[in-house]
Amino acid sequence: MLYPKGFFSFGKNIGIKDDTLDFAVIYSENLCKAAAVFTKNNYPGAPIIVGKDHIQDGYLQAIVINSKNSNVATGDEGIQNSYKICETLAESLQISPKDILPSSTGVIGVPLPIEKILNACKTAKGELKEGNLELVAEAIMTTDTRIKISTRTINHDQKTGVMYGIAKGAGMIEPNMATMLSYILSDYLPESGDLKGILKRVVDDSYNCITIDSDTSTSDTVVLMCSGALGTLPDTMFESQLREIAIELSKKIARDGEGATKLIELLVSKGRDKNQVTKIGKSILNSPLVKTAIYGGDPNWGRFVMAIGKVFDEPIPYETLEIFLGGISVKSANTETKQKLSEYLKSNEEIYIQVVLNTGSTEKTFWSCDFTEGYIKENAYYTT
Repeated sequence: MLYPKGFFSFGKNIGIKDDTLDFAVIYSENLCKAAAVFTKNNYPGAPIIVGKDHIQDGYLQAIVINSKNSNVATGDEGIQNSYKICETLAESLQISPKDILPSSTGVIGVPLPIEKILNACKTAKGELKEGNLELVAEAIMTTDTRIKISTRTINHDQKTGVMYGIAKGAGMIEPNMATMLSYILSDYLPESGDLKGILKRVVDDSYNCITIDSDTSTSDTVVLMCSGALGTLPDTMFESQLREIAIELSKKIARDGEGATKLIELLVSKGRDKNQVTKIGKSILNSPLVKTAIYGGDPNWGRFVMAIGKVFDEPIPYETLEIFLGGISVKSANTETKQKLSEYLKSNEEIYIQVVLNTGSTEKTFWSCDFTEGYIKENAYYTT
C-alpha cells in the first residue's frame, strides 16, 4: 500500500484494558501544515482542550492516540496528563510539545493509566516505521468491528502523491463538527493554504451527515496534516480528493454501527436550504422507530411521515411531500407495493431512501444504520 511520504507510525498494546492494540503515534519527519475540528459537546475530553491549544498556530508534527480510555470528565488532572503525554513524546521525538496533538477514546470518567502511557511515549522513537498506518487504524478501535481506511493516489505535475485517511467509530455517534476520531495525511497542500476552510466544508458534507444513535461524543476529532512534500494542488482538486475520503470513511463508520446489519443512505432533496434539509435528514435517521422498521423489514412508511412532521419549526406541506424507498414511492402504497417494500428492506444490506421536500432546490445526503438488539447488548454492558 502507498503512504504519504515522510510519515512514520506504530500501533501497539500497552495494557490499558486488555491485550488488543491501544496506543499509537503518527509522526512526520517535517513540520506539517494542519487543521482540525473538534466536538461541540459541552464536556469535551482533556485531549480536545490540549489539542485546541496546540493547533492554534496551524502546524503539527505528530499525533499520539490511546484507546480504551477517553480521558473525559477527569478534571484538571486529565488535562495535565494530556500535556505530560505530549511533553514526554516530544522528548523522544525531539520536537516541540506544541507540535503534538493528543487524542483519547474509550470509557468516560476513568483516570488514564498515565504511567503506562508515559512509558510508551519514552520509547516511541524506536517503534516508528515508515507508513505502517494500518496498525494505527487498529489501535484506535474501541467497539469497532473492523479498521476504517480510505486512500487516494493523486497524479499532478508528473508527480504521484497520496492522501491517506483513517477513522474509528461505531457508537456514541452524531457528530456536530466532525467524527469520533479521524486522521487524514497528505503529500500535498492546497494552493490557497486554507486547510481550515476546506476541512470545515468537507466535514459538513461527510462526518456531520452521519448518525448512529444521536449521541454527540465528548471526544470527536478530525485532523488534517499536509507535509507539502510534493508541492501544492489546485484547491478544487485537493478538496475533491479530501471529500471522497471523508465520505468513504463516514459510510464505513455508519456501516459499522454497533449491532448494525444495514447501511442506510438518505437523500433529502428539493429543500429550501441546508438548514432545512439537515434538520429533516437527522430527524429521520435519528428515529428509533424508523431504524427498527428498516431492521425488521417492516414497510411502515408512516414512521417517515412522523419523523418529518416532528420537525415542528420546518413544516412541509404533506400534499407535495414525496418519499421513496429503493426507488419505490410509498405515500400511496397498496398491498402489493407494501410487499415490494418489505422485500426490498429484507433483501438488501444497503438501503436507499429519498425524501423530496419540494420547498426549494437544496439537497444533502446522510448515512446511518439500522437499530438492532446488538446495539442494546453492546451498550447495556459496556463497562461490565
